[in-house]
This record gives sequence, C-alpha cells and structure tokens, in this order.
Amino acid sequence: MTRQRIPSLKLLMGFEAAARHGNFSRAADELHISQSAISHQVQQLEAEIGQPLFRRVGRGVELTVAGEVLQRSVQRSVDTLRNGLGRIATYLDPGLVAIAGPASLLHGWLSPRIEQLQASNPALCPMLSTDDAARFIDETDIDIAISDRPLQQTGLLEIPFLKDEWVIVATPELAEQLASVPHDQHPAHASLICLEESFTRDETAALFRDALAPFRKRAIYDDERLLLDAALRGQGIACVSRLLADESLKQDRLRVLPGYPRMAGRTWWVSRVEGEPRSAFVTEVFDWLIAQAA
Repeated sequence: MTRQRIPSLKLLMGFEAAARHGNFSRAADELHISQSAISHQVQQLEAEIGQPLFRRVGRGVELTVAGEVLQRSVQRSVDTLRNGLGRIATYLDPGLVAIAGPASLLHGWLSPRIEQLQASNPALCPMLSTDDAARFIDETDIDIAISDRPLQQTGLLEIPFLKDEWVIVATPELAEQLASVPHDQHPAHASLICLEESFTRDETAALFRDALAPFRKRAIYDDERLLLDAALRGQGIACVSRLLADESLKQDRLRVLPGYPRMAGRTWWVSRVEGEPRSAFVTEVFDWLIAQAA
C-alpha cells in the first residue's frame, strides 16, 4: 500500500490561516506574504491532495467537506507543534533544574526545603518529576535523579544520599492519649492505618506480624501520600517513611511514638552528569542537596 505523501508545512500553514480567517487577504497579512502567494499555496495543496478545499463566498471563502476534514487534522498538528515548542522554551530557561525522584521523597522531604533555596536564589526554577521512567539523565531532560539504587549509567556522578527509616507516628493528640495508658493497651485506644505493601516489604513485614498485629486495621492505602494524609487527619497510628513525614514531624503535626521499633528503610542515591553540567544552577542544587542530607 502506497503511503500518502505529506504536503509541505509551508502549504499547510497557509491553508490553516486561510481556513481560520475565511479570507485569503487576512491570512496573507498574518503570514506577511502576498494574497497571491496564499492563493498559489492553496492551489498547490489542492493539486497535491486532489480535492478542492475552498469555495468562493462573496469576498471570502468557506471550506468544502474535504477542507473541513483537513483543517481539523492540521489544527491538531499545529497545536502539538506549539506545545512542543513551548516545552523547548521551558527547557531553555537558564534557571531551570529538572529533578526526578520518588513521589514520597519529593513530597515530604524535598519540596519544603527547595522552597527555602528559592528564597535565597529567585532565579532558580526547579522542575520536580515523579516519572518512574526517568532512568537516564541525558535521555529524559533530567539534570538530577534521585533513585533507590545507582543508575549505572556511564558519565554520571552518583553519591549515596539519604538513609530512610520506617517509624510509627500519630497526631500529637493521639500520641498524648496513648502515652497515658500502658503500651499493651494501645490497640484498645487506636486503630491502624497502613500501606498495602508494608505487609510484604522485607523491612516492615515482621512489624505487622508482631508489634502491630493486635491493632484493628482501619484503612489500607496503595500510595504513601494517602497514608500520610490519613495520619495527619488523626485516623490512626501509621507506619510511614520518616522522609515522607519529615515536614509534618518538624511542624509537630505528627510525632514518632516511643516504644515502637524503628526499621531501616531504603538508601537513596543522587546522580548528575559527571564533570561540568549544562548550567551552574545544576551544580548549585546538587551540592545543596548533599549538604541538606548531611
């Protein structure tokens, strides 16, 4: 089957302007060319397609059925091109630093801190991405990647960054209530909210089989951020990532419950291109991240 030859972008843009305005003269003014040039482009496009695209109506033109079909296709394509060019313009911002990482760490640990960095450097424009596919820094427009293992990509500087842990937390009100009763009576005064994968995760499975087994499960979530939100609303005690809960713990909106185990969590790595990155902002943010972790 022979593939349809796509007309040149010049012809399609001339057609799109004429179709949108319903007038060759106004289309010519928009494109800064002569009316005869627009008329010639339309004739050439009609010849290539083998269909009339316009019919004369008074001093203007209106689309034929074939013209309407082509206009919809061209408009979608133009919108896609404009969106792509807009994205390119965003990446040309000299202050842009694109950081990819897990949602829990970006949500709980990084976002509040990077706002402080921006306060001292207004030209910085961080772009935070939770895209799991961002595994290759030079192929995904990512300047800095945070991951649970080295990316093992040539030409990268990769450093162990943060050590997480799992902690049992509750709101201050619930924590004070539990502190007033013996530890073994806690299940009678609080429910448990938890992450679905905690039952099978190597670091936390034993905790749910032992210390947390007596608690009634009030709700189970498949996203750590939903679990954190429920804990902040006082729905029960929760086993959460300390880095996810970092801001809430600092603000005393949550407290780590004493007397419960604290389990080792993941080690997070931070990576960027080795040597001179594309801008000084990337180096600044990378060094700042290392300092914050320390």
